[in-house]
Amino acid sequence: MDVRQRLGANLRRLRRAKGMGQEKFALEFGIDRTYISGIERGARNPTITVVQRLADALEVPITELFAEIE
Repeated sequence: MDVRQRLGANLRRLRRAKGMGQEKFALEFGIDRTYISGIERGARNPTITVVQRLADALEVPITELFAEIE
């Protein structure tokens, strides 16, 4: 799995664990829903600043977004 796919899968998993849909997550944290969708599909290559915002929004260390999925 490439790093964008891993980031997307972890973002989706962590967002769902918080019980948030893409739209609610995007609205609450000021990130466009289609951008979140693109990241989750591995189609977007977000900047490190955006990745940090996502980690902060999910209240996890940034490394959690890049963890290997078993």
